[in-house]
Amino acid sequence: MAKILLEMRNITKTFPGVKALDNVNLQVEEGEIHALVGENGAGKSTLMNVLSGIYPYGSYEGQIFYDGEECHFTNTKDSEQKGIVIIHQELALVPYMSIGENMFLGNERGSKYKINWNETYGKGNEYLRVVGLSESSRTLIKDIGVGKQQLVEIAKALAKNAKLLILDEPTSSLNESESKHLLDLLLKFKQEGMTSIIISHKLNEVSYVADHITVVRDGATIETLTKGVDDFSESRIIKGMVGREIADRFPKRENHVIGDVCLKVEDWNVYHPLYSERKVVDNVSFNLRKGEVLGISGLMGAGRTELAMSIFGRAYGENISGTLYKDGKKLHLRTVEDAIKNRIAYVTEDRKGNGLILSNAIKVNTTLANLKAVSTRGVIDRDEEYRVAVEYKQKLRTKCPTVEQNVGNLSGGNQQKVLLSKWMFADPDILILDEPTRGIDVGAKYEIYCIINQLVSEGKSVIMISSEMPELLGMCDRIYVMSEGQFVGELSGEEATQEKIMAMIVSSDKAVVSDNADAEQSVS
Repeated sequence: MAKILLEMRNITKTFPGVKALDNVNLQVEEGEIHALVGENGAGKSTLMNVLSGIYPYGSYEGQIFYDGEECHFTNTKDSEQKGIVIIHQELALVPYMSIGENMFLGNERGSKYKINWNETYGKGNEYLRVVGLSESSRTLIKDIGVGKQQLVEIAKALAKNAKLLILDEPTSSLNESESKHLLDLLLKFKQEGMTSIIISHKLNEVSYVADHITVVRDGATIETLTKGVDDFSESRIIKGMVGREIADRFPKRENHVIGDVCLKVEDWNVYHPLYSERKVVDNVSFNLRKGEVLGISGLMGAGRTELAMSIFGRAYGENISGTLYKDGKKLHLRTVEDAIKNRIAYVTEDRKGNGLILSNAIKVNTTLANLKAVSTRGVIDRDEEYRVAVEYKQKLRTKCPTVEQNVGNLSGGNQQKVLLSKWMFADPDILILDEPTRGIDVGAKYEIYCIINQLVSEGKSVIMISSEMPELLGMCDRIYVMSEGQFVGELSGEEATQEKIMAMIVSSDKAVVSDNADAEQSVS
């Protein structure tokens, strides 16, 4: 029988007004990959924060046994000394410091008074090779992509002599190839004897790597499934997570009518705000119809977000050119305020960084994009603000004790609902959704899909950017495929498949390589 490396017994954690964990039990075997799954707010991250000492001993009830010894962690230093290292969903890296500096931040190489930079960068390079990165440890974090930054976080954990690695939504910001590389890396570490706990909403990835899956629902452990013994199918895991079967992951739209063109974009070009010679959106033209859900597919870095933000009042980019028409009328959107006035809204992919004010209440965030509607002569009517927030809380079924609660205390799925509430209250005709379900569970996803269907049934139009192809295929009436800043194909919802989308991306990439080769030959 395998050795039990970690056991958490009867863990109970209470926040003001909310019992986040209620007698949770967890056993993890040495050398396995153990997955924690559950809806947003189920208590997964809270449980791992208890284990890693972020919520110190004394702030919760219950016991933690690690490697046969009862542990009382008062901070993350205590848990790291035992080899327990947590990597959070929001990466904790300093952009303008080098990879090596980040890797050993708080764990510096050298003496008490002097850092040994040769050892820092030398060891840094060693750990980078272990996770499959060829970059120098002297490279600045800002100069590498999100996928590589995630691997740097793992290298950083290895530098702390991690024996139990905890990863919270490690692939939420990665494309498919980057995700596969990371998961294969975990399987490699498993063969070398490392134990991992992974929290993820991507159930196909969980089934791929996990030996056991523990389901958490409403702050309690529901069951633990074992690979090779129990059913590891997505439908079975979902049933455990939500307490019921979800026959159709994507709700059908009843009596769906698509109308005339409401938005037309012609010859749209956008340049990078810092590197003025780099074109990130290249001569893009498209249209959107009333009552339509229009998808934009593409790999990370294709230019999808840059396109959306530049349309939304030039929120991104320099030297923007091209023409916008809304309902046949030419628009000149110079600012975000212009876009809102013309009833165009943009729901950012970065809800915590750019979408919400985490330190403010739900009611404040809900009305933020349309303050005039809750104000008289520039003074906010607090009663009306509260009423509106409660209305949208009920409409979107946001789980929170009160709209006076700070948004930062909500789960990811409920934060996303507040962000949607904010822009729905602005009453847009056109809603651009950038990764609207990133990092949220299947139940919350379904509710957001229902909200999207409700919006288009009212005659509004939605542009959906998503890295999850099944989501685009399940929700969109039409899909544009984007690669290298250009639209390289268009498919109707009926004809679109993952294979066709990827074929368009791959063929366009080959064309770019061929063009570059031709150009080099002509120069030589």
